[in-house]
Amino acid sequence: MMARTKRSRRSYSAGEWGRNRVRVFADPKTGLYQIEWRENGRRLTRSLKHRDWARAKRQADEVAAGFAVHEPNGKAEAEPAPLTLEGLFEIYGKEVTPTKGEHTRRRDRVAAAMFLRFFGGNRRPETLSQRDWDRFIRERRAGRVGPSGKPVGDRMIEWDLTFLMAVLNWAARSRDEDGRLLLDRNPLKGLRKPREKNPTRVVLTEEEYQALLSVSRQVDWRFHVALVLAHETGHRIGAIRNLKWSDIDFESETVRWRAEHEKTGYEHRTPLSPEATDVLGEAQRRNPESGDAPVLPATRNPSVCLGFPQARFWWKRAERLAGLQPKRGRGWHSLRRKFASDLMDLPLKVLCELGGWKAAKTVLRCYQQPDEAQLRQAIRSRRRPRG
Repeated sequence: MMARTKRSRRSYSAGEWGRNRVRVFADPKTGLYQIEWRENGRRLTRSLKHRDWARAKRQADEVAAGFAVHEPNGKAEAEPAPLTLEGLFEIYGKEVTPTKGEHTRRRDRVAAAMFLRFFGGNRRPETLSQRDWDRFIRERRAGRVGPSGKPVGDRMIEWDLTFLMAVLNWAARSRDEDGRLLLDRNPLKGLRKPREKNPTRVVLTEEEYQALLSVSRQVDWRFHVALVLAHETGHRIGAIRNLKWSDIDFESETVRWRAEHEKTGYEHRTPLSPEATDVLGEAQRRNPESGDAPVLPATRNPSVCLGFPQARFWWKRAERLAGLQPKRGRGWHSLRRKFASDLMDLPLKVLCELGGWKAAKTVLRCYQQPDEAQLRQAIRSRRRPRG
């Protein structure tokens, strides 16, 4: 009789019943793969101490074929197989990625798949070098790597490599169940990421905001509400789109920003300005719901939140109605930069809390941009010696 092999999503069995039958499966608590066999009528199980599914299946085949010998008493422990990039990304994706915001989780999955295609799933992470780093930058910039298949700028490449460095740094600090480091060190530590020399960081002017505001209701009432909330709270359009009525407290005039919709990944509350409170009251009159119903419902399905493509389409339409010439970088995020620049006189810690920034250096580097009036006022207020 030929050996019979059975495959399923939860386990893998090899060998024949009553002869050399073995099974591997994942421990539901730890995620580590276990191997199970029978000896003298007793069912015995031992942990394989890894999460590599392909490796676990190979081990089952080897044991069933007699190529490997089990030592149920644990005296003969095989050396663990080297960690592969596929295994490392799988562990990171299970243990670290779920702690991030929705947008970042999606980016993690896309970036991990891209690096696995480029380097190969069986590549050992400690063998990565400067040559691999430079080759990825060159190919990514030319559009030969990545989900879009199009050339990308240095900013996008910087984001990709930041993710790769985060995974390798985490592995160099994390240990397996036997206390061994996943990686002895980050092999790419110290390498410089490409940086865009002149990134486009447009700040929406007050005149442009007023022009958009004047036509906002012609576009859609939801666009008007989103525009005012983005201007008054300084938060990202993704967080604003996903607001629920349970997040709004009209009595205390505060709004809760949920961690899953924040790029920074932490939940916080901020006070509402009178303008923001008024526009939320208008939204409630238009959409008299409560609880976990969306503040800004989608146009076709009111039970779900407004999507970003619709919000972007409305922005472009409002620009045309307002007579604004198209400008690269002038979009929803330019309102966030306007918020940071308008409140430049506030202490940085207060501003970070209001706008949901984690690091003050991010505000200084990417968001606050003084205008000419502020510069002239500063130079006029310079103290000068008398006489």
